[in-house]
Amino acid sequence: MRTVTGPTDEVVVVGAGLAGLSAAMRLAGAGRRVTVLERASVPGGRAGRLVVDTADGAYHFDTGPTVLTMPDLIADAFDSLGEDMADFLTLDPVAPLYRAFYPDGSTLDVHADIDRMADEIATSISPAEAAGYRRYVDFVSQLYRYEMKDFIDRNIDSPFNLVTPDLARLVALGGFRRLAPKVREYLKDPRTERIYSFQAMYAGVSPQQALAIYAVIAYMDSVAGVFFPRGGMHAVPMAMAAAAEKHGVQFRYDTEVTSVETVGDRAIAVITAGGERIPADVVVLNPDLPVAHRDLLGREPWSIRRLRYSPSCFLLLAGSSAQYSKIAHHNIHFGRSWRGVFDELIDQRTLMSDPSILVTNPTHSDPSLAPEGRHVYYVLAPTPNLDADIDWRRERSRYRDAVVETLEQRGYIGFGDAIEVEDITTPLDWEARGMERGAPFASAHTFLQTGPFRPSNMWGQNVVFTGSGTQPGVGVPMVLISGRLAAERVTGPDPTYRSRAVRW
Repeated sequence: MRTVTGPTDEVVVVGAGLAGLSAAMRLAGAGRRVTVLERASVPGGRAGRLVVDTADGAYHFDTGPTVLTMPDLIADAFDSLGEDMADFLTLDPVAPLYRAFYPDGSTLDVHADIDRMADEIATSISPAEAAGYRRYVDFVSQLYRYEMKDFIDRNIDSPFNLVTPDLARLVALGGFRRLAPKVREYLKDPRTERIYSFQAMYAGVSPQQALAIYAVIAYMDSVAGVFFPRGGMHAVPMAMAAAAEKHGVQFRYDTEVTSVETVGDRAIAVITAGGERIPADVVVLNPDLPVAHRDLLGREPWSIRRLRYSPSCFLLLAGSSAQYSKIAHHNIHFGRSWRGVFDELIDQRTLMSDPSILVTNPTHSDPSLAPEGRHVYYVLAPTPNLDADIDWRRERSRYRDAVVETLEQRGYIGFGDAIEVEDITTPLDWEARGMERGAPFASAHTFLQTGPFRPSNMWGQNVVFTGSGTQPGVGVPMVLISGRLAAERVTGPDPTYRSRAVRW
């Protein structure tokens, strides 16, 4: 495995997102002196926090991911410091994981417990579909076993690194067929097909285009379980930063890095917006990889320019006086169209004509996130990224009203009138926050942008990238792993180490 050359004592990590924090914790645990520079006033990166004060109290909004899976990956980062995650962070299981609402008026609760989920499917759909679900769980569980050790939880420098016995097992299992037809081998009802394949959206491809290996996301998402941190998702980076600081990591907030100073292909320092020069033996970059290449390193190689990006999303954060008894913590409202949604978002680059929407209600699990008697709603509608010809300065208000109208049509009676405070994020806003093409899910996981074909997490002699834009990819579990992979580029692999991700 390729590692950085030269001294590695002083490491500067640019960005305190989940990946940067994961890397910083592991590097500190390995004896490096680590400084984390973060342009915001708190850690978290995309897993940010917005607090809106009112006369009745404060609304606390998570501004990034809201679905937390694979908590052992977080615990793994604390392990690297000799700490117990439970001393810093409390995670509660979410049950049901999701509540799915379908256009025919039916609902389906998704459970991590296989027997309970089979019973739910048998009752709501049919015993035959429940039997198919059990076979599907066996399939995605095998995918996870074969993929994690050799294809996800390791640094990959060449396609030849993939030539392992597990590659043959994945081929035999059908992992390199298309996802949608593979799912339909097990799940015949469109309701179960949707709930166990929509995760392809996270990878930036449709279920019809995605390889079946991406069903591993369904394993992480709907078999391994979903959890919610007390205090909201932002509690995760806060806890990670606290543990890192306890072990000597220096955090400097409100410090924006504007460039990396290099001599040839070696980084020697970073330069801040205030003109400060901070020397470094190693630089770890957590900003979105294309932005880091272009804006910090001053380079944009063809391998970066060629990238295709995932769809973006419109996010409405609403503090509300209304409560809806029929919803759960996480709710997915499917429109009548399914394949058409992906055709519009990815191929036609237009807004959904028949939207599918995620609504998360964090106060369902933690009422302290809103004033007494009030509620928080996180409403996410996928949209094209900024490659589409959509003027979000003009579209912002119109689409906000369209989303509210859709919610009211789907059972959220009086949703618009009950909003007391709100915040809107469009693809243009995601871009302003440093995400290329306004795509918070980074470059799409097409075949030629996956594994060894995804942008490398190394440049030159001693610059290491971490985050969703590099290996292994998108999603909270993946960026936590990317932090470990980045740290290994500095410290070298530990042959005795076997992460919790593999042991799971």
